[in-house]
Amino acid sequence: MRSTHWPSNSTRRNSSPRSKSRLVPRGRALGSAEGIPVTGGFLEQLELAERREDLQSVAEALRDRFKVDHLVYHWVSANGEQYGCGTYDPVWVERYLEKGYLRIDPVIQGCFQRFHPVDWKRLDWSSKAARAFQWDAIAHGVGNQGYSIPIRGPNGQFALFTVNHSCDDEAWAEFTALNRRDMILIAHYFNQKALELEPGRRPEPAQPLSPREIEAMTLLAVGYSRAQVAETLSISEHTLRVYIESARFKLGAMNTTHAVARALSRGLIVV
Repeated sequence: MRSTHWPSNSTRRNSSPRSKSRLVPRGRALGSAEGIPVTGGFLEQLELAERREDLQSVAEALRDRFKVDHLVYHWVSANGEQYGCGTYDPVWVERYLEKGYLRIDPVIQGCFQRFHPVDWKRLDWSSKAARAFQWDAIAHGVGNQGYSIPIRGPNGQFALFTVNHSCDDEAWAEFTALNRRDMILIAHYFNQKALELEPGRRPEPAQPLSPREIEAMTLLAVGYSRAQVAETLSISEHTLRVYIESARFKLGAMNTTHAVARALSRGLIVV
């Protein structure tokens, strides 16, 4: 297994890996108190990224915006090559690669079998190897809570977008419930940009969406509920569902949030 380009200058917050600090949920996910979506700012940063190294700056900014200890993007190609960026301690990154933890990491193994976001508490940590890995991770500054979003790309590409923190279960459950939708959106957009920046990669042709599909996806992207979208477009929620499912099929998306992320990343909608 080859490993490539895990940044050696990742920044790390000064926090005790075993602390149970109270994570303060941010209310509306990736939005200000005035209700203005914050996703746009980060999506614009991703859009402007010209090198893989630029993704590191976006990861650090997202970590600070989410107010978590760590945020990490981890790509594993079909041939075992790895690419990553994020805020884990570089010493832990090197140790992870040297120890070949990819083979026993319950997060990697568990998420590879799933398509939906995974809270780390739902993974199998019962084996001796998994428990030893967990203690080693905590000793190197990885938090006791984690939330990972599996992403599957072309040619066997598999990636994870992870937020990680040290806090109690109640605070973490509240945080993930409030931020789930926007984390999924950013995760898929992040992966799309990483794919675009892959050397030698040709961009995927974008299937055109109908005007109504574009309107529906755009309103969903800026945070409207389905009921609000239907009312704005003066259509029934059943008709809206037809437009959304059609757009999802054209985009090859797993769900509505994934469809919005793909539409944004391919320039089919603009917010």
